[in-house]
Amino acid sequence: MLPVTVPPPKCLQKPLAVPHRHMFGPGPSNVPSRILEAGAKPVIGHMHPEIFEIMSDIKSGIQYMFQTENRMTLAVSGTGHTAMECAIFNTVEPGDGVLTAVNGIWGERAAEMAERIGARVSTIVAPPGGFFTNDDIEKALLKHRPALFFLAHGESSTGVLHPLDGIGQLCHKYNCLFLVDSVASIGGAPLHMDQQEIDVLYTGSQKVLNAPPGTAPISFSERACQKIFSRKAKPVSFFLDLSWLANYWGCDDKPARVYHHTGPVTAFYSLRESLAVLAEEGLENSWSRHQAVAEYFHAGLQSMGLKLFVKDNQARLPTVTTIVAPHGYDWKEITSYIMKTHNLEISGGLGPSVGLVLRVGLMGCNSSKSNVDMVLAALKDALKHCHRSKV
Repeated sequence: MLPVTVPPPKCLQKPLAVPHRHMFGPGPSNVPSRILEAGAKPVIGHMHPEIFEIMSDIKSGIQYMFQTENRMTLAVSGTGHTAMECAIFNTVEPGDGVLTAVNGIWGERAAEMAERIGARVSTIVAPPGGFFTNDDIEKALLKHRPALFFLAHGESSTGVLHPLDGIGQLCHKYNCLFLVDSVASIGGAPLHMDQQEIDVLYTGSQKVLNAPPGTAPISFSERACQKIFSRKAKPVSFFLDLSWLANYWGCDDKPARVYHHTGPVTAFYSLRESLAVLAEEGLENSWSRHQAVAEYFHAGLQSMGLKLFVKDNQARLPTVTTIVAPHGYDWKEITSYIMKTHNLEISGGLGPSVGLVLRVGLMGCNSSKSNVDMVLAALKDALKHCHRSKV
């Protein structure tokens, strides 16, 4: 036997220490004790019948959250990026046309993912804080004739809630699948997958659902499945191949499930509990609460003389608010001061909004007027104590 030459790390001789923070950035959000406790239940096998029952409960919860009856509904083992790749890698083949709506970072990411697997990618671009009319989208569909159109419902980098009505119908008019990212919006703003004719919809566990990051609900329409299961070549990723995932999640009506990967069973416990919390409150109540809290927050910001980045109040994402970076201040100093002084996370911009905004996320259990008051007090304190340039 060879000798051990790398000693045990001294850092691991100390107990794990994790601070409690108010997670009021764009995500992840705070996890309530009920969901944390669910995730601490005993580990059992990822192919045990009890896990399959939990996975069935999760599937039903996702169908409710998405407002869909799609049989092909499951949760990918990974974050929202994993679901984004699962959607694109399964629906798109090399040479397919993909049109992405870029009004923030998520359209940019979707375009890059599609390019990496050989798609012919076209974009329509709106400035940060902007969005597209249905006429804009139809003109692009007519010009590019894509097989897939990507749109972020909740663009968390810019704070835009994009209108969805009529877009699915336009896509189908031009024989195109409609893919929607709802990571920042699901549960916090109205969305109806079936009624709005969305073909692929995905989200993450760590925002309105208040579960730890690591699972990503996704659903595929029958139209999307027809394209996926008539591919000429297998998807580029084995891990995200829908034919395997469908079997693991019991979506393919086969009598037996075959091992594909070791599912994150404790993350499934947390996801199931978070979906139960949403179901108990009810979607309509959750939508209304997030909207009312957002409006209360917006009024408070404006009373302080701060400006909202998204001009159209109908297009403001109720879960993640973007504030115009206060003139004369370093946004990094503001966020750092608030973290150190108030133990509270807010963030700056992301992608095209870097340097332009501060972002505040109030999602799920964090969406309350008392938390708004806490954020407003922290911002007021930061603006009083942080350096302001006179230039």
